[in-house]
Amino acid sequence: MPEDKQKIGLLWKPQLPALSSSLKEGNHEMGSTSSLWMPQNKLIDGLFVPPKDPKKINKLQRKQLKDTTGKKWFEMSAPNITSELKKDLEILKLRSVIDPKRHYKKSDSKTLPKYFQVGTVVEPVSEYFSSRLTRRQRKATLTDELLSDRGFHQYRKRKVSEIEDERRAASGVSKWREKKKKHKSRKPTH
Repeated sequence: MPEDKQKIGLLWKPQLPALSSSLKEGNHEMGSTSSLWMPQNKLIDGLFVPPKDPKKINKLQRKQLKDTTGKKWFEMSAPNITSELKKDLEILKLRSVIDPKRHYKKSDSKTLPKYFQVGTVVEPVSEYFSSRLTRRQRKATLTDELLSDRGFHQYRKRKVSEIEDERRAASGVSKWREKKKKHKSRKPTH
């Protein structure tokens, strides 16, 4: 009757120093990083032996880190950006143009944010009849909501016509007539 041989050391999970500022200070705390078990590392007598070079240890740990904001921002992860989300983010960047009555601080960044969260507004039960949106009024994205807003549509149409009028006056025959009038009025009489 063959005996079942237990393999020693194969169930052990490797523990490497945590990637933090504590490594720089010389304080080596052992953190459980079971996801660092990689086939490229060497097994000696069935045990995982981490590399001795601290640069390689840091490189291994950086590969295993999730893409988050960190502890101060509650480990918020970076969402997958779809085309609808991208459009909504671009519209939020142009929010100062959308509403003429509101003034926003100018945004310094020219790129879309990497970390953000999208939420849903839930009205309290007390506002069921007073200020609740009906299903027809609810839109899937911010773009759809703006396109269905009549006030925004009228404002946008008025602004486009004003810009077209300015450009039409600045070019063409009327532009040359105005220049001619100014030129005649500047001529000195002898």
